Amino acid sequence: MPSALAEIKQQLDDHIGQTITLTTHESRHRNIQHEAVVRETFRSVFVLDLQKNGSEFDRASFSYTDILTNNIEIAYA
Repeated sequence: MPSALAEIKQQLDDHIGQTITLTTHESRHRNIQHEAVVRETFRSVFVLDLQKNGSEFDRASFSYTDILTNNIEIAYA
């Protein structure tokens, strides 16, 4: 796991346009997995297109600190 925000941003920059697996930790015993495409990265946040049904997408943004604090996990394909 990356230990610095700059490392996390660089990894996401390297995967822009690629599909990833996003795991969100909703509550104590509830984790939700999504297939997502890395759309954009900004200074403090990054944007993902979460796949829904077929070709529909939901757009969501997350902070790099969400990864650092294990609120979300990202697995690169």
